[in-house]
Amino acid sequence: MTRVAEQPSALKTFDREGKSQRSVVILGSTGSIGVNALEVVRALAPRFRVVGLSTDRNVNRLAEQVREFSAPAVAVLDQEAAHRFRGLGLQAYGRPVEVYTGVEGLIRLVRETEGELVLSGVVGAGGLKPLLAALKGRKVVALANKEPLVMAGELVIQEARRHGATIIPVDSEHSAIFQCLQGARRDTIRRVILTASGGPFYRRSHLEQITVQEALAHPTWKMGKKITIDSATLMNKGFEAIEAHHLFGLPMESVEVLIHPQSIVHSLVEFIDGAVLAQLSRPDMRLPIQYALTYPDRVETTLPALRLEEAKALTFEAPDFRQFPCLQLALEAGRVGGTSPTVLNAANEVAVAAFLAERIPFTQIAHIVARVLGRHVPRPHPTLEEILEADREARDAAQALVPC
Repeated sequence: MTRVAEQPSALKTFDREGKSQRSVVILGSTGSIGVNALEVVRALAPRFRVVGLSTDRNVNRLAEQVREFSAPAVAVLDQEAAHRFRGLGLQAYGRPVEVYTGVEGLIRLVRETEGELVLSGVVGAGGLKPLLAALKGRKVVALANKEPLVMAGELVIQEARRHGATIIPVDSEHSAIFQCLQGARRDTIRRVILTASGGPFYRRSHLEQITVQEALAHPTWKMGKKITIDSATLMNKGFEAIEAHHLFGLPMESVEVLIHPQSIVHSLVEFIDGAVLAQLSRPDMRLPIQYALTYPDRVETTLPALRLEEAKALTFEAPDFRQFPCLQLALEAGRVGGTSPTVLNAANEVAVAAFLAERIPFTQIAHIVARVLGRHVPRPHPTLEEILEADREARDAAQALVPC
């Protein structure tokens, strides 16, 4: 079991006036998670000091964030975008700004800034190496991106243990489990239940003609494009099951999924005596982000409170694997383990990108993932090099299945 549920010794606790500051690096600051995280930081000022920000290529938004939060260092993945960022005249912000580039730049941002807490919100497999760097640096990691734990969960947990690092989950479902487990022994857990809204198509048939615009219209959550498509296929929930398996040291058979369209109950934990604890809140990512940033403290929020009398009904039902095969593919890959989840993630990233580019229909996402997984021979207990090799091979295999 990783240190996911232990109080991180590296973090300062807040005094009653919030005078103690935490220094924070936000990877993926211009994406949905990063923007929400900075909203939390803004609302809770002066409890936090932003010492690092990063983007893929949205340098205009990054420049605005640097100006507002006085971040002394940034990382820009795209080389051309980094060149444009350097030309934006940042001396006008009153301080020099260190600019790192590429994946190595993300790693340097983590290693060379004084951030005690790293919020990892980089979408896709590109977040793996910076996450490992944060763990090796004994940082406290608020983990928001799913892909590193899906593609390399065993390795990530080993690194956290080896270096005494702490992982605090940010996903609403894992944050819910994390909160329900406070003070509980792991040997008292019977199972955890992840809830899924079902996305926009749960009761819809004939999914072949679904457009990109329809798939991006999530009924309850506001998220980035890739995760929204994963929610529509329910692949996202399969990823979360694999994450829970690694984060909380549970066998895959003890992680279940239920459809809960209202998105009020974010997850449940059943204990061996039959008691079930659930965490409920409004469907707003700022809430689990705030909990991760302020843990082990709870800090008052200005966000609207949950009013159960307005919820009217909370319903649950089993998922339909025939309609949403991506969930079944993910759960099976998690049970097989080894490099199977790596291949699952890589093939899915390629297929989702092809769908967003309108090169394949919605239903082809699952078809491509299934074909690539079916050809893969899993490698047990893979090294980082084997994980990256499996990732490359799966991407090439999936790309070969996408029409030119």
